[in-house]
Amino acid sequence: MDKGMFLDRDGVINEVLTQRVKFVNKPGDFYLLDGVGEAIKAFNDMGFRVFVVTNQGGIGLGYMTEDSLTAIHNKMADDLAQYGAVIDDIAYCPHKPHAGCPCRKPKPQMILDLAEKHVVDPGQSYMVGDREPDIEAGRQAGTTTVLVGAKDRHTAEPDKHFPNLLTFASWLKKHL
Repeated sequence: MDKGMFLDRDGVINEVLTQRVKFVNKPGDFYLLDGVGEAIKAFNDMGFRVFVVTNQGGIGLGYMTEDSLTAIHNKMADDLAQYGAVIDDIAYCPHKPHAGCPCRKPKPQMILDLAEKHVVDPGQSYMVGDREPDIEAGRQAGTTTVLVGAKDRHTAEPDKHFPNLLTFASWLKKHL
């Protein structure tokens, strides 16, 4: 079985709730965070299958369409390609927050579905997020959990914590 690197999107891969962008509802709102291209390339080079698992309640709320989301993800792939970085697959929950669906994080279904589809062992994998629902989804799926960003604004108890994705990738490269 392969090992996986499951990444939340907003706040881990791209900017959200910044001066430049509030929410990512169209490709023009998508900006990679510093070091993300290099980090994902490092995960690729370390033999991880890299996946994005993202709640996209804006679809259910009518702020964007699934076609818009596809265009955003195409821009993400193009931006990452400039670093030689590759995302193997993307899972998203299009439902409204509090819809009670089985796929919205903190439920682990997106991670489990990708792991099954790509023959990935969650026990050898990581879930990286910037919020408590990401950490809880990773924990329930059986991954090692990694919180990126300011820990003082969270109640999440991840297995590891780093200021950003590149710092985590650098640490992992030394500890594999």
